[in-house]
Amino acid sequence: MLTAPATAENGVVLAEFVFDDAPHPECHASTIAETASGALVAAWFGGTAERNADVGIWFSRLGADRWTAPVEVANGVQTDGRRYPTWNPVLYQPPGDAAPLLLFFKVGPSPPEWWGMVMESEDDGRTWSEPRRLPDGILGPIKNKPITLPDGSLLAGSSIENAPEPPAWRAHFERSPDLGRTWTRTERLAGKTAAGEDFWIIQPTILMLGDGELLALFRSKQSRIAASRSADQGRTWGPIFATGLLNPDAGVDGLTLADGRHLLVYNHKVRVDGAWAGSRSRLNVALSDDGDTWDAALMLEDQDGEYSYPAVIQGRDGLVHVTYTHRRTRIRHLVLDPAALTRHPMSGVEWPAKAPVLPPE
Repeated sequence: MLTAPATAENGVVLAEFVFDDAPHPECHASTIAETASGALVAAWFGGTAERNADVGIWFSRLGADRWTAPVEVANGVQTDGRRYPTWNPVLYQPPGDAAPLLLFFKVGPSPPEWWGMVMESEDDGRTWSEPRRLPDGILGPIKNKPITLPDGSLLAGSSIENAPEPPAWRAHFERSPDLGRTWTRTERLAGKTAAGEDFWIIQPTILMLGDGELLALFRSKQSRIAASRSADQGRTWGPIFATGLLNPDAGVDGLTLADGRHLLVYNHKVRVDGAWAGSRSRLNVALSDDGDTWDAALMLEDQDGEYSYPAVIQGRDGLVHVTYTHRRTRIRHLVLDPAALTRHPMSGVEWPAKAPVLPPE
C-alpha cells in the first residue's frame, strides 16, 4: 500500500490494491460504490480467464484499515446444472437511507448472448438477495454506474454487441422508476462519422451538464471517445459525434463532480515511433468544465501491461475513488483529491508531457 498526501502536483491521496492474493488467476471489470452507511465496496469478475465458465462475481468491503478477503457473491450456475461465465458487475447505491445497495451483472457465454441480472443488499454487501433476471430486452448498466434523475428514476447506459444490421455495436439507455424492478428502454443509437463510416459505440458513461441536459461518452471503434447529448433527461439523444479524446477501443468511466466539473478516467491512445498505437498500458485522468474541452490532469499508469476498465465515484467527503484492472491479476484502488488536480491543456490530441504521472507501484 502507498499512502501520500495530495499535492498540487498529482492530487493522489492513496494508492493501494484491493487484494494481493485471490482465489482466481485473472480478474477484470471492477466497480466501486459508497453505501448508505458510508462503507466503500468493490466488485469485479474473476476466474481462470475471461469467458471461462468458472468466472464469477467477487466482492470486497473496505474495513477500518484494509479490504476484506474477496468472496464470490454470484456465478453463472443454472438450474439445469450448466454454468456460464459472468461479466461486468456494476455496484450502485441509490440515494436515501432506506435504499438497498444494488449489484447488476451479466451472465451468458459471450457478450452477444448474455442477459442482465440484479441482486440487492441491505447490509453493505454482507448478505445478498437471490439474483433476479432483468426483463427480456433489458441488460441493465452494461459497464458503468447509472445515475439518479431528479424524479428518482435510475438511468443506465447500456449497449449490445450483436445488432442485426451494421454496426453490430450500438448503445442505448434504460430507465427504472423503482430501483430495477421495471424498465423502459430508448431506441438504440446509430450515426455516422464525418467520413461516412458507422459509429460503433458501447458502454456509455453519463455526465450531468445542468438544466436537465446530459452528455454520454462511449467506447468506440473509431479510435476516439464518442459522445451524444440529451436535452430531456435521457429519453432521446442527439447525433453521435467524435470527441477530441483518443482511445484504443477501451472502457472509460466518468462523473460530474460536486463542484460542477467533469472528470473522466480512460486509456489515452499513444504515439509510438511516429504512429498511433492501440494500447491499454496508459491510464489517464482528464477534467472538463463543459464536457467539450478536456484538459490532462494525471496519468495513473504508464508502463508495460494492461491497466483498464476504470470505475469512478465521488464520496460524500468530496474525494474521488477509482478502481481499475491491474495486469488482469489485481484490482487497484486510488483516492484522488479533485481540488488538488492540476490541469494541462492538450495540444490537439497529444497528451501533454508536463502532466504529472503517478509513480509505478
